Amino acid sequence: METLVERCVGLDVHKDSVTACVRVPDGQGGRQVETRRFTTTTAGLLGLLAEWLASYQVTRVGMESTGCYWKPVWQLLEDQLECWLLNAAHLHHVPGRKTDVADAAWIAQLVEHGLVRPSFEVAPPSPGAARSHPVSQDPDPRTHPGGPGGPTRSWEDAGIKLSSVATDVIGVSGRAMLEALVAGTHDPQLLAALAKGRLRTKLPALREALTGRFRTDHHGLLVAQILAHID
Repeated sequence: METLVERCVGLDVHKDSVTACVRVPDGQGGRQVETRRFTTTTAGLLGLLAEWLASYQVTRVGMESTGCYWKPVWQLLEDQLECWLLNAAHLHHVPGRKTDVADAAWIAQLVEHGLVRPSFEVAPPSPGAARSHPVSQDPDPRTHPGGPGGPTRSWEDAGIKLSSVATDVIGVSGRAMLEALVAGTHDPQLLAALAKGRLRTKLPALREALTGRFRTDHHGLLVAQILAHID
């Protein structure tokens, strides 16, 4: 099958990890395939994944448009690579898919051979984007803090992985951190220092989880609405 994209990568994105499969020339007329797993913290994505892709001179990234976890990955890679968001339904119905092939490897092959197209162009973030997260349609945040459309979606978009470290994101410690974010404090050292009790044993993980691209005028507005809804 003809190779249309010489240096590409397929990403299988989940809440706490992203599996990347690169496909590049091997220098002998064939293809080199490498797969690696990264954390979805900002440090894991920007410091490790981005550098790894740069070492292979990857030019195009393909990832599924499922859930909200693709957003921080997209935002951190779009400045250096051509990112394609792929329609999940179309992706899983392309003829030839094998059940034992990892999603990342399958996506990489489809991008390489030009068998998929981006589902839509992702617009740059703007304050008006807040309408995509209407609080009134969210599940009750007191009982569904991690639901698909629940409150964690509002800060996951910004690369804040608080729910990956704190069991109760709207408990005393989580609430203090979220209120600080809304108030304009974005320093992960200061935010992690607000941890109470047993959560203080996870300070290094908290600092990494609280490093993101939180925007007071967008994410802050959404989180403030969620906290008011909880009250």
